[in-house]
Amino acid sequence: MNDADDDRRTARRALIVIGLLLATVLALGLVYATRRVLIWGLVAAFFAVALKPLVDRLQRRLVHRRALATLLVFVVAFVVLAALAALIVVPLVDDVTRFAQRAPEMLREARAGQGPVGRLLDRVGARNFLAGHSDEIARYAERLRQPAVGVLRSVAEGVIGLITVIVLSYLMVLEAPRITGSVMAAAGEARAARWQRIGREVSRTVNGYLTGNLLISLICGLLTFLVLLLTGVPFAAVIALLVAIADLIPLVGATLGTIIAALAAFVHSPTAGIVVLVFFVIYQQVENHLLWPVILSRAVRLNPLTVLVSLLLAAELAGLVGALLAIPAAGIVQVLLREYAPFRRPPPPPAG
Repeated sequence: MNDADDDRRTARRALIVIGLLLATVLALGLVYATRRVLIWGLVAAFFAVALKPLVDRLQRRLVHRRALATLLVFVVAFVVLAALAALIVVPLVDDVTRFAQRAPEMLREARAGQGPVGRLLDRVGARNFLAGHSDEIARYAERLRQPAVGVLRSVAEGVIGLITVIVLSYLMVLEAPRITGSVMAAAGEARAARWQRIGREVSRTVNGYLTGNLLISLICGLLTFLVLLLTGVPFAAVIALLVAIADLIPLVGATLGTIIAALAAFVHSPTAGIVVLVFFVIYQQVENHLLWPVILSRAVRLNPLTVLVSLLLAAELAGLVGALLAIPAAGIVQVLLREYAPFRRPPPPPAG
Protein backbone atom coordinates (compact mmCIF):
# COMPACT_ATOMS: atom_id res chain seq x y z
CA MET A 1 0.00 0.00 0.00
CA ASN A 2 2.78 2.39 0.92
CA ASP A 3 4.64 1.48 -2.25
CA ALA A 4 1.54 2.22 -4.34
CA ASP A 5 1.11 5.61 -2.64
CA ASP A 6 4.76 6.44 -3.24
CA ASP A 7 4.43 5.50 -6.89
CA ARG A 8 1.36 7.70 -7.28
CA ARG A 9 3.10 10.64 -5.60
CA THR A 10 6.16 10.14 -7.80
CA ALA A 11 4.01 9.99 -10.94
CA ARG A 12 2.08 13.08 -9.83
CA ARG A 13 5.31 15.01 -9.25
CA ALA A 14 6.68 13.90 -12.61
CA LEU A 15 3.50 15.07 -14.33
CA ILE A 16 3.70 18.42 -12.51
CA VAL A 17 7.33 18.89 -13.56
CA ILE A 18 6.54 17.97 -17.16
CA GLY A 19 3.55 20.33 -17.15
CA LEU A 20 5.67 23.18 -15.78
CA LEU A 21 8.33 22.55 -18.41
CA LEU A 22 5.75 22.52 -21.21
CA ALA A 23 4.15 25.70 -19.85
CA THR A 24 7.56 27.37 -19.73
CA VAL A 25 8.35 26.35 -23.31
CA LEU A 26 4.95 27.59 -24.50
CA ALA A 27 5.40 30.88 -22.63
CA LEU A 28 8.85 31.41 -24.13
CA GLY A 29 7.50 30.57 -27.58
CA LEU A 30 4.66 33.05 -27.11
CA VAL A 31 7.10 35.75 -26.02
CA TYR A 32 9.30 35.05 -29.04
CA ALA A 33 6.36 35.07 -31.45
CA THR A 34 5.06 38.38 -30.09
CA ARG A 35 8.46 39.95 -29.40
CA ARG A 36 7.84 42.87 -31.76
CA VAL A 37 4.57 43.82 -30.06
CA LEU A 38 6.16 43.38 -26.63
CA ILE A 39 9.03 45.67 -27.61
CA TRP A 40 6.54 48.27 -28.84
CA GLY A 41 4.71 48.00 -25.53
CA LEU A 42 7.92 48.43 -23.53
CA VAL A 43 8.95 51.48 -25.54
CA ALA A 44 5.45 52.94 -25.15
CA ALA A 45 5.57 52.40 -21.38
CA PHE A 46 8.99 54.06 -21.30
CA PHE A 47 7.67 57.20 -23.02
CA ALA A 48 4.46 57.15 -20.97
CA VAL A 49 6.42 57.21 -17.72
CA ALA A 50 8.55 60.06 -19.09
CA LEU A 51 5.58 62.19 -20.25
CA LYS A 52 3.20 61.50 -17.36
CA PRO A 53 4.77 64.10 -14.99
CA LEU A 54 4.33 66.80 -17.64
CA VAL A 55 0.67 65.87 -18.10
CA ASP A 56 0.09 65.81 -14.33
CA ARG A 57 1.68 69.24 -13.91
CA LEU A 58 -0.30 70.73 -16.80
CA GLN A 59 -3.53 69.24 -15.46
CA ARG A 60 -2.96 70.68 -11.97
CA ARG A 61 -1.98 74.19 -13.07
CA LEU A 62 -3.69 75.06 -16.36
CA VAL A 63 -5.90 72.37 -17.90
CA HIS A 64 -8.14 70.45 -15.52
CA ARG A 65 -9.34 67.87 -18.03
CA ARG A 66 -7.03 64.87 -18.25
CA ALA A 67 -7.78 64.13 -21.90
CA LEU A 68 -7.04 67.70 -23.01
CA ALA A 69 -3.82 67.92 -20.98
CA THR A 70 -2.61 64.61 -22.42
CA LEU A 71 -3.47 65.68 -25.96
CA LEU A 72 -1.62 69.01 -25.58
CA VAL A 73 1.55 67.37 -24.26
CA PHE A 74 1.59 64.77 -27.03
CA VAL A 75 0.89 67.38 -29.71
CA VAL A 76 3.79 69.53 -28.48
CA ALA A 77 6.10 66.50 -28.35
CA PHE A 78 5.03 65.45 -31.86
CA VAL A 79 5.56 68.97 -33.25
CA VAL A 80 9.06 69.12 -31.75
CA LEU A 81 10.00 65.71 -33.15
CA ALA A 82 8.49 66.54 -36.54
CA ALA A 83 10.43 69.81 -36.68
CA LEU A 84 13.67 68.00 -35.89
CA ALA A 85 12.89 65.36 -38.51
CA ALA A 86 12.12 68.00 -41.12
CA LEU A 87 15.30 69.84 -40.25
CA ILE A 88 17.50 66.76 -40.56
CA VAL A 89 15.83 64.00 -42.56
CA VAL A 90 14.61 66.07 -45.51
CA PRO A 91 18.03 67.59 -46.37
CA LEU A 92 19.65 64.23 -45.72
CA VAL A 93 17.30 62.43 -48.12
CA ASP A 94 17.90 65.11 -50.76
CA ASP A 95 21.66 64.74 -50.39
CA VAL A 96 21.46 60.94 -50.58
CA THR A 97 19.25 61.16 -53.69
CA ARG A 98 21.65 63.55 -55.40
CA PHE A 99 24.55 61.31 -54.45
CA ALA A 100 22.81 58.26 -55.92
CA GLN A 101 22.13 60.14 -59.15
CA ARG A 102 25.69 61.42 -59.41
CA ALA A 103 27.39 58.20 -58.34
CA PRO A 104 28.26 56.97 -61.89
CA GLU A 105 29.59 60.41 -62.84
CA MET A 106 31.62 60.62 -59.62
CA LEU A 107 33.06 57.19 -60.39
CA ARG A 108 34.21 58.33 -63.83
CA GLU A 109 35.78 61.45 -62.31
CA ALA A 110 37.48 59.37 -59.63
CA ARG A 111 38.97 57.01 -62.24
CA ALA A 112 40.33 60.06 -64.08
CA GLY A 113 41.69 61.63 -60.90
CA GLN A 114 39.25 64.54 -61.12
CA GLY A 115 36.80 66.01 -58.62
CA PRO A 116 37.10 65.90 -54.81
CA VAL A 117 36.84 62.11 -54.66
CA GLY A 118 39.47 61.61 -57.36
CA ARG A 119 41.89 63.99 -55.66
CA LEU A 120 41.30 62.25 -52.34
CA LEU A 121 41.98 58.84 -53.91
CA ASP A 122 45.19 60.19 -55.41
CA ARG A 123 46.34 61.40 -52.00
CA VAL A 124 45.70 58.07 -50.29
CA GLY A 125 46.91 55.96 -53.24
CA ALA A 126 43.61 54.11 -53.78
CA ARG A 127 43.22 54.66 -57.52
CA ASN A 128 44.78 51.28 -58.35
CA PHE A 129 42.17 49.49 -56.25
CA LEU A 130 39.41 51.53 -57.88
CA ALA A 131 40.71 50.76 -61.37
CA GLY A 132 40.78 47.03 -60.63
CA HIS A 133 37.23 46.94 -59.26
CA SER A 134 35.57 49.63 -61.36
CA ASP A 135 33.00 47.29 -62.95
CA GLU A 136 31.72 46.04 -59.58
CA ILE A 137 31.58 49.57 -58.19
CA ALA A 138 29.73 50.82 -61.28
CA ARG A 139 27.10 48.08 -60.96
CA TYR A 140 26.65 48.90 -57.29
CA ALA A 141 26.29 52.60 -58.09
CA GLU A 142 23.60 51.82 -60.66
CA ARG A 143 21.72 49.73 -58.09
CA LEU A 144 21.55 52.76 -55.80
CA ARG A 145 18.96 54.24 -58.14
CA GLN A 146 16.65 51.25 -57.93
CA PRO A 147 14.01 51.09 -55.17
CA ALA A 148 14.65 48.31 -52.70
CA VAL A 149 11.61 46.32 -51.59
CA GLY A 150 13.30 45.39 -48.34
CA VAL A 151 13.96 49.01 -47.48
CA LEU A 152 10.36 49.96 -48.24
CA ARG A 153 9.12 47.11 -46.07
CA SER A 154 11.37 48.19 -43.22
CA VAL A 155 10.15 51.77 -43.54
CA ALA A 156 6.52 50.61 -43.48
CA GLU A 157 7.14 48.48 -40.40
CA GLY A 158 8.89 51.38 -38.73
CA VAL A 159 5.95 53.71 -39.42
CA ILE A 160 3.48 51.14 -38.07
CA GLY A 161 5.63 50.65 -34.99
CA LEU A 162 5.90 54.40 -34.41
CA ILE A 163 2.13 54.88 -34.67
CA THR A 164 1.56 51.93 -32.32
CA VAL A 165 4.00 53.30 -29.75
CA ILE A 166 2.40 56.77 -29.88
CA VAL A 167 -1.15 55.41 -29.46
CA LEU A 168 -0.16 53.02 -26.66
CA SER A 169 1.80 55.65 -24.74
CA TYR A 170 -1.06 58.15 -25.15
CA LEU A 171 -3.59 55.68 -23.75
CA MET A 172 -1.23 54.73 -20.91
CA VAL A 173 -0.82 58.36 -19.85
CA LEU A 174 -4.53 59.08 -20.28
CA GLU A 175 -5.62 56.11 -18.18
CA ALA A 176 -2.79 56.36 -15.64
CA PRO A 177 -4.89 57.80 -12.75
CA ARG A 178 -7.59 55.16 -13.22
CA ILE A 179 -5.06 52.34 -13.46
CA THR A 180 -3.14 53.64 -10.45
CA GLY A 181 -6.34 53.99 -8.41
CA SER A 182 -7.41 50.44 -9.23
CA VAL A 183 -4.00 49.02 -8.34
CA MET A 184 -3.85 50.94 -5.06
CA ALA A 185 -7.39 49.86 -4.14
CA ALA A 186 -6.49 46.24 -4.80
CA ALA A 187 -3.26 46.59 -2.82
CA GLY A 188 -4.94 47.90 0.31
CA GLU A 189 -3.78 50.60 2.69
CA ALA A 190 -0.85 48.56 4.01
CA ARG A 191 0.83 48.26 0.59
CA ALA A 192 -0.44 51.40 -1.14
CA ALA A 193 2.16 53.72 0.43
CA ARG A 194 5.03 51.45 -0.59
CA TRP A 195 3.75 51.05 -4.14
CA GLN A 196 3.30 54.80 -4.50
CA ARG A 197 6.88 55.28 -3.36
CA ILE A 198 8.07 52.69 -5.89
CA GLY A 199 6.11 54.43 -8.65
CA ARG A 200 7.72 57.78 -7.83
CA GLU A 201 11.18 56.21 -7.84
CA VAL A 202 10.55 54.49 -11.18
CA SER A 203 9.35 57.76 -12.71
CA ARG A 204 12.41 59.58 -11.37
CA THR A 205 14.69 56.89 -12.79
CA VAL A 206 13.25 57.09 -16.31
CA ASN A 207 13.24 60.89 -16.34
CA GLY A 208 16.77 60.95 -14.96
CA TYR A 209 17.91 58.70 -17.78
CA LEU A 210 16.29 60.93 -20.40
CA THR A 211 17.84 64.05 -18.88
CA GLY A 212 21.30 62.50 -18.65
CA ASN A 213 21.19 61.07 -22.16
CA LEU A 214 20.08 64.40 -23.65
CA LEU A 215 22.81 66.23 -21.73
CA ILE A 216 25.52 63.92 -23.08
CA SER A 217 24.21 64.28 -26.64
CA LEU A 218 24.16 68.07 -26.25
CA ILE A 219 27.80 68.03 -25.11
CA CYS A 220 28.74 65.82 -28.07
CA GLY A 221 26.93 68.06 -30.56
CA LEU A 222 28.47 71.28 -29.24
CA LEU A 223 32.03 69.89 -29.21
CA THR A 224 31.56 68.47 -32.71
CA PHE A 225 30.31 71.83 -33.98
CA LEU A 226 33.36 73.62 -32.54
CA VAL A 227 35.81 71.13 -34.07
CA LEU A 228 34.13 71.24 -37.49
CA LEU A 229 34.00 75.03 -37.36
CA LEU A 230 37.69 75.31 -36.48
CA THR A 231 38.69 72.91 -39.27
CA GLY A 232 36.55 74.74 -41.84
CA VAL A 233 34.25 71.82 -42.69
CA PRO A 234 31.09 73.11 -44.45
CA PHE A 235 27.62 72.51 -43.01
CA ALA A 236 29.11 72.21 -39.53
CA ALA A 237 25.80 72.90 -37.77
CA VAL A 238 23.86 70.23 -39.70
CA ILE A 239 26.60 67.63 -39.26
CA ALA A 240 26.87 68.41 -35.53
CA LEU A 241 23.10 68.03 -35.16
CA LEU A 242 23.21 64.64 -36.89
CA VAL A 243 26.06 63.56 -34.61
CA ALA A 244 24.14 64.69 -31.50
CA ILE A 245 21.06 62.72 -32.53
CA ALA A 246 23.14 59.64 -33.32
CA ASP A 247 24.81 59.99 -29.92
CA LEU A 248 21.44 59.39 -28.24
CA ILE A 249 21.93 55.70 -29.09
CA PRO A 250 24.02 54.00 -26.38
CA LEU A 251 27.22 52.18 -27.34
CA VAL A 252 26.99 52.61 -31.13
CA GLY A 253 25.82 56.22 -31.31
CA ALA A 254 29.25 57.77 -30.92
CA THR A 255 30.63 55.43 -33.61
CA LEU A 256 27.88 56.44 -36.05
CA GLY A 257 28.60 60.08 -35.30
CA THR A 258 32.29 59.50 -35.94
CA ILE A 259 31.57 58.00 -39.37
CA ILE A 260 29.28 60.90 -40.35
CA ALA A 261 31.64 63.66 -39.26
CA ALA A 262 34.86 61.97 -40.43
CA LEU A 263 33.53 61.31 -43.93
CA ALA A 264 32.41 64.93 -44.31
CA ALA A 265 35.75 66.18 -43.02
CA PHE A 266 37.85 63.91 -45.27
CA VAL A 267 35.90 65.03 -48.33
CA HIS A 268 36.71 68.62 -47.34
CA SER A 269 40.42 67.98 -46.76
CA PRO A 270 42.68 65.21 -45.41
CA THR A 271 43.94 67.47 -42.62
CA ALA A 272 40.41 68.20 -41.42
CA GLY A 273 39.56 64.51 -41.62
CA ILE A 274 42.53 63.50 -39.49
CA VAL A 275 41.78 66.20 -36.90
CA VAL A 276 38.11 65.19 -36.67
CA LEU A 277 39.00 61.50 -36.46
CA VAL A 278 41.51 62.09 -33.65
CA PHE A 279 38.96 64.23 -31.81
CA PHE A 280 36.32 61.51 -31.94
CA VAL A 281 38.75 58.80 -30.84
CA ILE A 282 39.54 60.87 -27.74
CA TYR A 283 35.93 61.92 -27.20
CA GLN A 284 34.61 58.35 -27.36
CA GLN A 285 36.96 57.36 -24.57
CA VAL A 286 35.85 60.33 -22.48
CA GLU A 287 32.16 59.65 -23.14
CA ASN A 288 32.30 55.90 -22.55
CA HIS A 289 34.43 56.02 -19.41
CA LEU A 290 33.54 59.39 -17.88
CA LEU A 291 30.38 61.08 -19.18
CA TRP A 292 28.15 58.03 -19.46
CA PRO A 293 29.07 56.45 -16.12
CA VAL A 294 29.26 59.69 -14.11
CA ILE A 295 26.28 61.65 -15.49
CA LEU A 296 23.92 58.71 -15.83
CA SER A 297 25.02 57.12 -12.57
CA ARG A 298 24.05 60.38 -10.85
CA ALA A 299 20.84 60.84 -12.82
CA VAL A 300 19.70 57.24 -12.35
CA ARG A 301 21.62 56.68 -9.09
CA LEU A 302 23.47 53.67 -10.40
CA ASN A 303 27.14 53.07 -9.86
CA PRO A 304 29.33 53.32 -13.00
CA LEU A 305 30.04 49.57 -13.11
CA THR A 306 26.31 48.77 -13.13
CA VAL A 307 25.75 51.26 -15.95
CA LEU A 308 28.45 49.73 -18.16
CA VAL A 309 27.50 46.11 -17.43
CA SER A 310 23.79 46.83 -18.02
CA LEU A 311 24.55 48.41 -21.39
CA LEU A 312 26.76 45.54 -22.54
CA LEU A 313 24.39 42.77 -21.43
CA ALA A 314 21.24 44.42 -22.78
CA ALA A 315 22.87 45.21 -26.13
CA GLU A 316 23.97 41.59 -26.43
CA LEU A 317 20.53 40.21 -25.50
CA ALA A 318 18.15 42.62 -27.27
CA GLY A 319 20.25 44.71 -29.64
CA LEU A 320 19.57 48.41 -30.05
CA VAL A 321 16.26 48.44 -28.15
CA GLY A 322 17.89 46.61 -25.27
CA ALA A 323 20.71 49.14 -25.15
CA LEU A 324 18.21 52.02 -25.14
CA LEU A 325 16.22 50.51 -22.26
CA ALA A 326 19.12 48.99 -20.32
CA ILE A 327 19.85 51.84 -17.92
CA PRO A 328 16.27 52.67 -16.86
CA ALA A 329 15.56 48.94 -16.56
CA ALA A 330 18.59 48.54 -14.28
CA GLY A 331 17.43 51.52 -12.25
CA ILE A 332 13.94 50.01 -11.89
CA VAL A 333 15.43 46.68 -10.78
CA GLN A 334 17.52 48.53 -8.21
CA VAL A 335 14.40 50.29 -6.88
CA LEU A 336 12.60 46.96 -6.50
CA LEU A 337 15.59 45.34 -4.81
CA ARG A 338 15.89 48.26 -2.43
CA GLU A 339 12.25 47.80 -1.42
CA TYR A 340 11.87 44.03 -1.40
CA ALA A 341 15.34 42.51 -0.96
CA PRO A 342 15.20 40.07 1.97
CA PHE A 343 18.86 40.65 2.79
CA ARG A 344 18.39 44.31 3.72
CA ARG A 345 19.98 44.94 7.08
CA PRO A 346 17.82 46.46 9.81
CA PRO A 347 18.93 49.79 11.25
CA PRO A 348 21.48 49.45 14.06
CA PRO A 349 20.11 49.73 17.62
CA PRO A 350 20.75 52.98 19.48
CA ALA A 351 23.97 53.13 21.45
CA GLY A 352 23.86 52.71 25.19
